[in-house]
Amino acid sequence: MRSHAPSLVGRDPHIVLLERALAEARQGRGGVVFLVGEAGVGKSRLAAEAVGRALGAGMRVLRGRSSTTGPAVPFRPLTEALMSLFRGGEPMDDLALGPYRPVLGRLIPDWDTGERESSSVVILGEAVLRLLIAAGRGQGQLLLLEDLHDADPETLGVLEYLVDNLEYSPVLLLATARTDFSEALDLAQSARRRGVAAVVEVPPLTRPQVHDMIAAQLGTDGSGEVPGPVLQRLWEDSAGSPYLIEELLQSMIGAGTLVQGPDGWRAVGDLRSDASSALARGILRRIDRLGAQGLTLLSAAAVLGRRFPLTVLQRMTGVDDRALLSHLHAGVAARLVIPDEPAPDWYSFRHSLTVEALFTQMTPGRRADLARRGAEAVEELHPGLDGDWCALAAGLRCEAGDHVEAGLLFGDAGGRALAKGALGSAVTLLSRAESLLADAGDPQARGAVLENLLPALAEAGDFTRAFGLAEDLHVLSGSGLSPERLATLHARLAKVAHTAGRWSDGNRQIVRAREVLASAPDEAAAAAVDVTAAYLALDTPGPDRTQHAEKLARSAADTAERYGLPVVACQASELLATVARERDPQESQAMLEQALATAERHRLPLQRMYAATRMGGNAWLAEGDTSGLLAAREEALRLGSVNIVHTVDGILVLDAVLRGDYETARSAAAECLAVVRRLRLAPAVRYVLMAQSALEAHLGDRTAMEAALAAFTEWDGVGSQEEPLGLGLARAFCALLEEDRDLARAELRAVLALEADNPSTYHLSGAHGLVLLLDVLAGEADRARHDEITATAVARMRWNRQFVLLADAVLLGREGAGARAAATVESALATAEPYPLAQHLGLRLIADAAHQDGWGDPVGWLRRAEHHFHERDTAAVAGACRAALRRLGAPVHQHRTGTNGIPDQLRAQGVTVREFDVFRLLADRLGNKDIADRLFISPRTAEKHIASLITKTGATNRADLCARSAALRAS
Repeated sequence: MRSHAPSLVGRDPHIVLLERALAEARQGRGGVVFLVGEAGVGKSRLAAEAVGRALGAGMRVLRGRSSTTGPAVPFRPLTEALMSLFRGGEPMDDLALGPYRPVLGRLIPDWDTGERESSSVVILGEAVLRLLIAAGRGQGQLLLLEDLHDADPETLGVLEYLVDNLEYSPVLLLATARTDFSEALDLAQSARRRGVAAVVEVPPLTRPQVHDMIAAQLGTDGSGEVPGPVLQRLWEDSAGSPYLIEELLQSMIGAGTLVQGPDGWRAVGDLRSDASSALARGILRRIDRLGAQGLTLLSAAAVLGRRFPLTVLQRMTGVDDRALLSHLHAGVAARLVIPDEPAPDWYSFRHSLTVEALFTQMTPGRRADLARRGAEAVEELHPGLDGDWCALAAGLRCEAGDHVEAGLLFGDAGGRALAKGALGSAVTLLSRAESLLADAGDPQARGAVLENLLPALAEAGDFTRAFGLAEDLHVLSGSGLSPERLATLHARLAKVAHTAGRWSDGNRQIVRAREVLASAPDEAAAAAVDVTAAYLALDTPGPDRTQHAEKLARSAADTAERYGLPVVACQASELLATVARERDPQESQAMLEQALATAERHRLPLQRMYAATRMGGNAWLAEGDTSGLLAAREEALRLGSVNIVHTVDGILVLDAVLRGDYETARSAAAECLAVVRRLRLAPAVRYVLMAQSALEAHLGDRTAMEAALAAFTEWDGVGSQEEPLGLGLARAFCALLEEDRDLARAELRAVLALEADNPSTYHLSGAHGLVLLLDVLAGEADRARHDEITATAVARMRWNRQFVLLADAVLLGREGAGARAAATVESALATAEPYPLAQHLGLRLIADAAHQDGWGDPVGWLRRAEHHFHERDTAAVAGACRAALRRLGAPVHQHRTGTNGIPDQLRAQGVTVREFDVFRLLADRLGNKDIADRLFISPRTAEKHIASLITKTGATNRADLCARSAALRAS
């Protein structure tokens, strides 16, 4: 029997696709191919074929496989793949990677500087991409990642970045995954929808293809050489799986039910045995041929997992080098095991069914004994249990029944994953640790695990489970847990409550933490309590909440500096930066930069993400720039922080509303609400509902706005920081779009009252901009009031600045400085450029005052505003603009089809659709008769239109008008 078919059966289209993808990679047009299919369908065999063809073409091949040994370990397949670069003897240290080389220390031990690198997974993805390109040797490169259905979330985060950025590189990424539900399959399907990857399903073989495969396995090409009963049984029992066909065929031959004679192969005896039993028996028969020592060796390997390291296996079994290699070579020849990466220490079983077959002949006691020996071997060979060794040892200890030791090891591995920002892996590992230690009744160890599990669950958005663990604190409090640890656990649970927006629950946990510390004071533990209490104070309704929060945060920051508490220091700096933003943006920025530096120095990716998010928020408030927020969201997505992802999503919804991108805002709000409501992430729910109410208000739909605000109230909206925004951005704007300035001013008075009772760190409610403009227009605010407001940092935020500038213009006009007033309006319009509704509403609001005081271009402003609101079907404002134009003695033009084609400047000058038609023809310097002929009007009418155009545009004569038309065409 041959070890495998000499050629792939039924896979010609797949090979053609892979050949084409490899060729394109060699030409610098990289790409991504996902091979998906059921277990045993031949994905790995196809991938091996691609590897062979890539090597034959001179391409470099990097291979990595996700592990099924214990919980997923961050970046394992990528580390395996990239480490092979350093085994070929080629120098890698001289690659031009610049600042990205230290980042790769997270994956490549050769480049690990010993310093804790805290770059985001986005940066890590870019670093991997640059390494792949630099190491390609100009011949193209194949990166093969197998079994991604078992991949950890962090690997998938880097993979997603690679998928989106490989198109113009000499790298082909080939990945295999099962069709079972997994994050990897979701990633593949999403990439396919975006058009950045090909997803190739590897189907089972058809009956004719099964026949061809059997014939190839039996070494015959004649159709009559495959016994009919054999084909029937294999077709029915294998369901077209190539692996099962091979295994079952081997079982038939081993059992003597398929024999070869002078006349070819023939069936003997009963072929109708249970397929799975026959498969297991066939595998065990092949193992038996390896002898007792071979069985022992492979049994020990099975306990280690589908992949197993030879050094650990040898320490477990005590066999010498010669015997070990002899049995491994025999196992390879029997198609039971194959070499794996990183070579030469790692091997793997060809299929998980081999592992299951080995388990069937082991008693539970034997299996536990082997697992214990395996754990001891791992701990002896790798005392620090770095990387994935800790999770492997934990899984083996659990299998051996050493639950306390397993729980401690899982807790250690989970804590390391959390420190690296690998939230998905952290939750998995810590959850297993907590469960094991709870069953074992070890409160001290369980308390240590809960310190990490609670924040990990909060970041992942699993609040139900996090609060479920709160009940266990009552048990732990009476179990001899140290006061410091118990206080820390109460503080961690308070932080969970803050993240979920449950102020009262959080404050209760703070009270309990302080009660614990009262009997045993501990400054370091008190600092952690204080900083969490500061965040809760900032969100708990009350007139002095800002001052109270700042006081607590400063106390925590001082203690953190004395005791070297980097997490507390970062959290305190972030809160102080939020409070400082209102009085001094530079101070706020400096504090965030300090938090960012601390997070990077101590490799705290979650704190780095929070600092980056707040910096992005500051930039958005200052200039409407969302790039920082988008980068922070991307980082949060890679880390798995549900909280930050949806917090940023809420801000982006509001940004879309203010920019007039209402369809995007509506769909994004609906999508975000569906998730955050399910997660009970109250702050995000409130923010999105507030943004949704603003959306409906900006569309002039009061009923829908009030419905959104009612839903907002149901989520503890009263007294929240978002409440003033609901009044200012929603109700006040809705009143202005209804041409009810008195109601708008009343809503803004309510905003000021709310801010007095519950100071907010959200500053776009109108209290520092819109209310000033309306009061100036009403004659109830003077220059002194204007100067008072403009002296604040909040008034300089872009959204507020547009209204402050308009108020300044109105005051300048009253003071007789008409030219300066008009120039200030231009500055306001430039500031308001991203916000079309606010921009045109501002023009509507100031036009009457400008006309009254004799400055600016009130007619042009009203025409621009009227056109905008007419196009948006905002009848009240459009009608008010037309009425104002009539009062000013300006003609009111009918709206005809084609108005949108008139440039804004000409439309503001009152140019009609027909006049614009004439204007465009003047670029060719046509006479009146030629213009009349083209437009089917009389020459006299053409002459009247030209005269009107000269008047409206301010052209000196017809030649000047022609030149302006030609300039417009050229632009």
